[in-house]
Amino acid sequence: MKKLFALVALVGIFTFGANNVVFADHHLEGDSASSAQVDTAAIAEELVEEATPVENTTTEVIEENRSFHQVIKQKFIEGGPSFMGIVLICLILGLALCIERIIYLNKATTNTEKLLSDVEGALESGGIEAAKDICRNTAGPIASIFYQGLDRSKEGIDVVEKSVVAYGSVQMGLLERGLSWISLFIALAPMLGFMGTVIGMIGAFDAIEAAGDISPSLVAGGIKVALLTTVFGLIVAIILQTFYNYLVAKIDSIVNNMEDASISLIDILVKNK
Repeated sequence: MKKLFALVALVGIFTFGANNVVFADHHLEGDSASSAQVDTAAIAEELVEEATPVENTTTEVIEENRSFHQVIKQKFIEGGPSFMGIVLICLILGLALCIERIIYLNKATTNTEKLLSDVEGALESGGIEAAKDICRNTAGPIASIFYQGLDRSKEGIDVVEKSVVAYGSVQMGLLERGLSWISLFIALAPMLGFMGTVIGMIGAFDAIEAAGDISPSLVAGGIKVALLTTVFGLIVAIILQTFYNYLVAKIDSIVNNMEDASISLIDILVKNK
């Protein structure tokens, strides 16, 4: 009996030890599983934190990659169609006049030295009529002035000088035609922009009065619209002013050539009288 009880006790001890070992293993497995879950959550949070700057960077890259035309279109719409449309009309009309004047002045530019040489050669070989044919077949205001002077060469040098001066004034008027309208659009565009600014500020204060509180969004929205009209008005004025200065410089150059050529023509007529 004692041996039987001893055997049962040994079996119980081994069974209890085995259960403790199994329980300890399960406990360790549970701890490892918990730590694994904690590690997975931490990794997920790190991935989210890393993904957020990537998304922001992607958005910034997309915004930077927008074309200049799209940005201008968006700002134009934000500025409001009323005053922005009027400023755009000023830009279109002003550019149309500038392009027309540039084409006209380029056609009016003449090789003065070659024309004088041809006229002098025609006077020596064929007389006044041959020189008039040369001027008739040459484009530009200088050739037209030469033709008027040659047409009155039989009446004396004084008459030729008066004719050249009078017709030179007519040609200057033709060269400067349209510049007054361009200067009008240069002055009108920023004035319209400033008017849009004032109206936008009034709208912002009306919104503040209606809301009964100074909200940053209301104030910022009204001021943004107001400033956009001013910016576009100034941009239009700068563009047209650049073309205007180019046209004025081109006209001055042509007028100087006209005056020099007219003096040379009178000298040629005196020499071949």
